[in-house]
Amino acid sequence: MKRLFISLYLLLSLSVLGVGWTLDSLWQKNVDDNNALDAPLVALAQLLAELSTDTRQRYLEAIPANPLMPLQLLNADQVALLDNQALSSNKVFTTTAHNNSLLQFIRVGDQVLMAGPLDIDPRANLRSLFTLFFYLSLALVALIWVGPLSRDLSILRKATKEFGEAKWDTRITLSNRSQVKPLANTFNEMARHISALIENQKHLSNAVSHEIRTPLARLKFALALIPMYCQPDSDAQKRQNFIDEMQIDIKEIEDLLQELLTYASLESQREGIQLDEYDLIQLINQTIKRLESLSPIPIGLKTTIDKLPLLGEPALIERTLQNLLTNAQRFARTAIIIEVKQTQHRVSLSVSNDGEPIPAVDLPKVFEPFYRSQSVQNGNKGHGLGLAIIKRIMQRHQGDVSVSSNPYQTCFNLNWPIKRQL
Repeated sequence: MKRLFISLYLLLSLSVLGVGWTLDSLWQKNVDDNNALDAPLVALAQLLAELSTDTRQRYLEAIPANPLMPLQLLNADQVALLDNQALSSNKVFTTTAHNNSLLQFIRVGDQVLMAGPLDIDPRANLRSLFTLFFYLSLALVALIWVGPLSRDLSILRKATKEFGEAKWDTRITLSNRSQVKPLANTFNEMARHISALIENQKHLSNAVSHEIRTPLARLKFALALIPMYCQPDSDAQKRQNFIDEMQIDIKEIEDLLQELLTYASLESQREGIQLDEYDLIQLINQTIKRLESLSPIPIGLKTTIDKLPLLGEPALIERTLQNLLTNAQRFARTAIIIEVKQTQHRVSLSVSNDGEPIPAVDLPKVFEPFYRSQSVQNGNKGHGLGLAIIKRIMQRHQGDVSVSSNPYQTCFNLNWPIKRQL
C-alpha cells in the first residue's frame, strides 16, 4: 500500500510539475519575451547602422550618459560567441556576465553595440521563488488528497485480508467525507450477508444433525430387533406394527430433508424468476377447501375484495398460507380467521386463531430455523422450519412477516407489494 501511495503521489506531483514547467517555458519563449524592453536598443542600433563608422562613435558619445545602461561600440572580432550563436541587427542577444550582471549585444553593420553591464532585476529571483512556492503548494494539495485516500484504501485492504482469514465479523468504519465510503458500505453489506449465510449454515448443520439423530437412533435400534420379529412363530400384527414404526421414522427423515431443501432453495434472491399472474382470493379459497377437512376448526375468510390479481410465484404464496393454516389448526380452539386487505401499493394477509398465546420471549425467535417453543403443548410437532420458510418466501416477494400474540388471539400478518420489483 505504501508503494501505491508513493507511485500515485509521484505521478500526480511530477505530472503537474512537468505540465506547469512546459507551459511556463513556452510562455517565456513565445509570449513573455523582452521585445518591448529591447525596442529602444534595437531602434538605436538601426539608427547607428545608417551612419558611417567614424560618425557612430561621436553620435554615441553625444547621447547623455546613463550609468544604469552604459553603451559601447565594439568591433565584431571583440565579441566571442559560440558556433551556434550569431548576432542580428533586429534582435538583442542577452547573456550573463561573471559578476552576475547582464550584457546585451546587437549588430550595427560591421560593429557590435554592447549595453551593460546591467544589474539583474531583483524580481527575477522572486519570480523563481514564487514559481517554486506554486509547485510546492500543488504538491501539498496532492498530498492532502492522496494521503487520506491511501489510508482508506489501506483500511479496505486490511479488512479484506481479515475477512479472507475467516474473521466474519470484520467491518469497515470510515468518515462520511471519505472518497471510498460507498465502497466500504458495499463491503460491509457483503460481509453481513456472507457472515449471516455462514452462521445460518452452521446453525442448520447443527440443527439437522440434532433433528435427524433421534429417528436414526430408532431405526438403528429397530434394525437390531429385526431378527426377533422375523421368526416363523412371531406375531404377524406385532411384526406389522414394528414395520410401520420404521416407516414413520423414515417418513420423518424424508420430511425433514424436504423441508431443508425447500428452505435452502429460498436462500438467495434469484434473478430471472418466472413470475405468474394469479388471483389471491381464489388461491385462498382453494387452500381452505383443501385443508378444512383436516381439522374440525372452521376456517373463515374476511375480506371485501372479490378478486385480487397479483404477479408473483403462486406456488410459494400457497405454501405460505398452507403453513400458517396448518399451524393454526394445531392450536386454535374455536375458529381460524383469514383477513385480506389492499392498499394502493401493497396487500396484507393475516391468519389469526384463538388458541394458546405464544410467550413474549419466543416472539422474536419464532421465524428462526429449527426454533420451537418449549412452553407450547403441541410445539414439538414438526421441525421448526415452517415459519422460517414463510419468512424467506416473503423476502423473495420483497415483503415481510410479523406476529402478535395475546391471551385472546395469535395473528400472523403477511405484507408484500402488489407490483414486485424485478
